[in-house]
Amino acid sequence: METPILIVVACICLLAAGVWARSARLRWRFWNRLRAQHAEARRQLDAGEDTEFDEEKLSDLADAVTVARASLRREAHASSLYFLLALACFVVAVVDNRSWVALFAIIAVPAFISLLWARTAAIEARAAQSRHEIERRAEEALQQEDLAPKAWAARLAPDEVPDFTGFEVGRVYQAGSGLMAGDFFDIFRVAPTRVAAVIGDVAGHGVESSISAFQAKYLLRVFLRQFRDPAQALEELNRTMSDTDRIEEFISLVVVVFDTEAGTLRYASAGHPAALLWHEREVQPLRSTGPLLMLDPKGGYFSREISLMADDLLLMYTDGLAEVRRNGEQFGEERIATVMRRDPGISPDVLCKTLVDVATDYAAGPIDDDVAIMAIRRN
Repeated sequence: METPILIVVACICLLAAGVWARSARLRWRFWNRLRAQHAEARRQLDAGEDTEFDEEKLSDLADAVTVARASLRREAHASSLYFLLALACFVVAVVDNRSWVALFAIIAVPAFISLLWARTAAIEARAAQSRHEIERRAEEALQQEDLAPKAWAARLAPDEVPDFTGFEVGRVYQAGSGLMAGDFFDIFRVAPTRVAAVIGDVAGHGVESSISAFQAKYLLRVFLRQFRDPAQALEELNRTMSDTDRIEEFISLVVVVFDTEAGTLRYASAGHPAALLWHEREVQPLRSTGPLLMLDPKGGYFSREISLMADDLLLMYTDGLAEVRRNGEQFGEERIATVMRRDPGISPDVLCKTLVDVATDYAAGPIDDDVAIMAIRRN
């Protein structure tokens, strides 16, 4: 009677050992994959390569490796223990040592319970791997979400501007607290001797405003190459953008076309804050020459031409700069002009950065709205 009991106990232990071994094998593969991922991330970080990992994320990955190793050791230990117990039961059954029968019969109880638990061990091991993959993908998705506004900002405000003879360009683009920016600027060549500079602002925030800004910017490139007069380009842009179904959006925009050969600028403005021109030792506002875009599909625009002298400086900006407030009072056009008058010979790039700093000091804190500034000087 004792021998069959020991054989049954041995089989239960052997079955439990096999199930735990299967789970341990899955844990081992998962642990090895995490170790390889950690080693590669460590190598990339030490080599200064472009990688999604930083020291904090690397530490989290090292913790995941440690947890995976602990799970592997626990299940490998269970598998080894039950295998040895199965072997011992078989040995006792063969030698027929009755003094050990009761002890090994008792072992059947935890072995059977362990076998019941082990039914889900492989599922749990796969679930741990799946959870790690889901967490990794979720983190990648969050990173993409963080990068999306930056990617849009790069489209709306390019880091590189063309170098055109006789002019110096400075610019600043500072996204506000919103998810997506609606301010934009652009500078590009429309003819061998003509360069266009554009700055604009779409009312509102969010993805829709950002898309409208993107559309307006690149449509204007087409129309400014098609029409020599910027006012005609604005009229065509207004008709095109008004055909969309986003009836609650409006765009303010100013476009300036520099003729590098004639030494002139021609500008048109669609309801945008006045650009400021340092000319003949005074700051002159270049005010709106037509309504906001998308306000009236049949809206009319006109342009003005001004002869430029050496050291004349044009400043274009969005309302995020002028509307910075302190105690309800706006920073305003006059304060911006005062900064220009303070040092008319200032570098355009330094002027843009100085305006952001002065406005930030005025607000006594971060500027919440998007701010785009561009300054262009004729040398």
